[in-house]
Amino acid sequence: MSRFINEQDYFHGKSECTGVLLVNLGTPDAPDAPSLRRYLKEFLSDPRVVEIPRIIWNVILYGIILNTRPAKSAAKYRSVWTENGSPLMHISLQQQKALQKAMDTRFNGPVKIELAMRYGNPSIASGLLKLKEAGARRLLILPLYPQYCAATNATSFDKVFDELKRWRWVPELRLVNHYHDHPGYIEALASSVLEHWEQHPRGQQLIMSFHGIPKRNLMLGDPYHCECYKTARLLTEALNLKAHEWRVTFQSRFGKAEWLQPYTDKTLQALPAEGIKNVDIICPGFAADCLETLEEIQQENREYFQHAGGENYHYIPALNANSKHIHALADIIQQHTQGWAETSAHWSEAAQQQSAERTLQYASARGAKK
Repeated sequence: MSRFINEQDYFHGKSECTGVLLVNLGTPDAPDAPSLRRYLKEFLSDPRVVEIPRIIWNVILYGIILNTRPAKSAAKYRSVWTENGSPLMHISLQQQKALQKAMDTRFNGPVKIELAMRYGNPSIASGLLKLKEAGARRLLILPLYPQYCAATNATSFDKVFDELKRWRWVPELRLVNHYHDHPGYIEALASSVLEHWEQHPRGQQLIMSFHGIPKRNLMLGDPYHCECYKTARLLTEALNLKAHEWRVTFQSRFGKAEWLQPYTDKTLQALPAEGIKNVDIICPGFAADCLETLEEIQQENREYFQHAGGENYHYIPALNANSKHIHALADIIQQHTQGWAETSAHWSEAAQQQSAERTLQYASARGAKK
């Protein structure tokens, strides 16, 4: 038996396409403890996510966390679960569908969009296999994390590399490292804020809450912190905000180590005492609403703010399948697939068919089986 995934369905003249794999973090299959245990085990076993020596971390993970946290996390997931299931999954599928439509309109050649999650389902391996079966000989990996971080973007790339090691015919490969300062992304963010302000009273401050990472990661050279602040600066410039009208915070810390500061929850608890009782909050690092935005920001942190004396608290939803967001992602795909056949203005279906017919005739004349 071969150790590689072979090309048993290949034949001369088979049509090809460009494949794009959208990657997001992941979600449990259901909001229950067994599903959360499986999901957390995969997530927290990733050495990119937890950079603690395995011999120490495994004792903590298997001895404590996986015995206590699944039930607590399941309760949180149930608070945001909908009739469509996981919000992240539902929105991600909408993004995939909208991007596929955009690709079909934008390019003459076939560009196939598939969705994968780094943890849980659909897996990166299954997404890549679908693209392989569709005839993708050129692959673009697009992690839906605007700001590069080793614990998100890099681990997604790791999983892609691990899977492609098993393929006999490895495709051309390109990676979208980040898009934290892409003009279309910034425009989509700014538009979402302005649309919110048209419908709701504007708060005294716009809080931009990004997912946190351990401070140690910053000291070791992870560019995430800097890219978050660049996104924030560009967004405030697009909105013409003054220095006192915005601030950056970091959420979702875990464990006892120091994480990037200021912390979102501590900031919101302190703001009312500073006279800031009306805020708008946005999470620019999340391409789709999920547990961290819908439960942690929209519910939990709202309570912190209001219990501290805050009055009006408005969460501005993630970009999700917003048309400007989809347009920005389509621009990013076009930018990173330049020079590939299917995205070229010169691609022609008729020319491809003629080429395939000539290939088949040539192969047949020489007795080729495929």
